Amino acid sequence: MSIYSIQPLVLGEVRTYPLASRKSRVNVREFAKPAESPLSLTKFLDSLPHILAAEELRRLLSAMHRARKHRKAILWGMGGHVIKVGLGPVLIDLMDRGFVSGIAMNGAALIHDFETALAGNTSEDVEAALEKGQFGMAEETGRYLNDIAKLAQRIRIGYGEAAGQFLNSGVIATKHGESSVLCAAHKRRIPVTVHLAIGTDVPHMHPAAEGAALGYATHRDFRLFCALMQQMHPGGVYLNWGSAVLLPEVFLKAVSVVRNLGVPLCPITTANFDFIQHYRPLQNVVKRPTASGRDHKGPESRGFAITGHHELLLPLVAAALAAGWPKKR
Repeated sequence: MSIYSIQPLVLGEVRTYPLASRKSRVNVREFAKPAESPLSLTKFLDSLPHILAAEELRRLLSAMHRARKHRKAILWGMGGHVIKVGLGPVLIDLMDRGFVSGIAMNGAALIHDFETALAGNTSEDVEAALEKGQFGMAEETGRYLNDIAKLAQRIRIGYGEAAGQFLNSGVIATKHGESSVLCAAHKRRIPVTVHLAIGTDVPHMHPAAEGAALGYATHRDFRLFCALMQQMHPGGVYLNWGSAVLLPEVFLKAVSVVRNLGVPLCPITTANFDFIQHYRPLQNVVKRPTASGRDHKGPESRGFAITGHHELLLPLVAAALAAGWPKKR
């Protein structure tokens, strides 16, 4: 016998309705299909369900195909992890296929790509080096990346362009330049912008660091990024890969600048790819820039959040684009 004064509800009077009369969100027509043999990439992709992330991937890739067809900008934001897990060659192939109009890097992506070009390896053991006060103290990384910022200030170009110019100049031996996004983009005249928060990256700890040069180089790149974003209107695409804070903040400010100057940036398509969906990418990339105003008429912007490991998702996206998938756009 219960000691409570309140008794459970009796459910005998609950009203029901026929299942067939209900509007459901999932239908068997949308279900996945076993991939046909012999298996191919397009057969695998076609077998995906038309539900949630799989359907969002279809819509995003369709938007990228349309943007390329209509020569609207497709911009890629790159965090450091994307570079250090070895995806540079995949991005370079996408450049040649016309799916990259510009690349925005944070400071970590700059470092990992530079070290890859120079030494063929990157990503130090932070815990082991930190105890000895050696974390981030590689001589070449600190000296050359600060020299590149000074070069940018001296000849009045951005940090990304200066880095690509330096790596392709022959001043230093870049034995692995074929794997470097900076090298490849500069050769193809695809703009790369580098966005810093001074004090967050290891070159800022080195004796060669000069705040004025770093500030000039990265601010010029912010203005260049704003110009690239103007080319997204209408129908362009922005993809944020693996930057949880810095690039989403830069993107939001650039959206405000471009719209302040009279370019509506609508419709556009945005997406955040990461293995954790953080607050700033969701708000500053996926939601806020694609929200339609009350008086907006015409096609709407769309934002997508797709969760997974970069080393799996980016090759999948690249392979799908190369295969022309999805066919119906």
